[in-house]
Amino acid sequence: EDVDIPSRRVLITGATGLLGRAVFKEFNENNWNTVGCGYRRAQPRFEHINLLDSIAVHDIIHDFQPHVIVHCAAERRPDVVEGQPDAASQLNVAASANLAKEAAGVGAFLIYISTDYVFDGTSPPYKETDVPNPLNLYGKTKLEGEKAVLENNEETAVLRIPVLYGEVERLEESAVTVMFDKVQFSNKSANMDHWQQRFPTNVKDVAAVCRQLAEKRMLDPSIKGTFHWSGNEQMTKYEMACAIADAFNLPSSHLRPITDSPVVGALRPKNAQLDCSKLEMLGIGQRTPFRAGIREALWPFLVDKRWRQTVFH
Repeated sequence: EDVDIPSRRVLITGATGLLGRAVFKEFNENNWNTVGCGYRRAQPRFEHINLLDSIAVHDIIHDFQPHVIVHCAAERRPDVVEGQPDAASQLNVAASANLAKEAAGVGAFLIYISTDYVFDGTSPPYKETDVPNPLNLYGKTKLEGEKAVLENNEETAVLRIPVLYGEVERLEESAVTVMFDKVQFSNKSANMDHWQQRFPTNVKDVAAVCRQLAEKRMLDPSIKGTFHWSGNEQMTKYEMACAIADAFNLPSSHLRPITDSPVVGALRPKNAQLDCSKLEMLGIGQRTPFRAGIREALWPFLVDKRWRQTVFH
């Protein structure tokens, strides 16, 4: 019998990553013909593509003819970018520019995922029209990537987002979930940053924004340019760790708030809060409450599952 393949086609880069997996799932479950590509972890589920190989990128885009491309692939760890600036620039800037060119060639709408780290964090909240001033090399490469995609394809949307969390394969996949072990093992005290103001954002919510943006764009060609999306709960890492402890009925007295600005690693903006009113006025967006989202994400990594009896029964 004939299998009904949806007529709307979307290609997702970085589909093996934390955000990419959520974006793939969101489109796939909402009647889009969805192809994901990845690099290190691609097979067997996703197409194996090196985004630095311009011929491979050209071929998959011309073969599949996507209406929409969501570009999630990036080097997004600020300290790794500082240590490997050339490789990070290749992926975050050069590969993005090439993708934008190829998207223009088939008339595809490109959504380029960017970051709140394009801002210096001194005068939040930031609107799309505010002047970026990245403090670290990661923010600089993502800003250069924004410029490169818009120069090569003016029909692009740039979507800036903050720190992400969600269903992780390993706790280290997210700067939020990586704290869980420090929370769970309360026999030794743990220092937690209580200086930088963050807005933890669930990847499911970002995925929904990408799909809603894509579907609005299919009806309205004026949907392009720069957009912001973010969770709306302001928390330091210390406050997130306490909220995680609270979500699982765990103690938090061993967590120690450190209020000085960090001295090691790449510079971080103190508060790069994004103003999301532009998308909200378009009727786009959804927000998962942090405690609910983080409980769902971290439940599989809970070492002592006995607490569930007190919570669920």
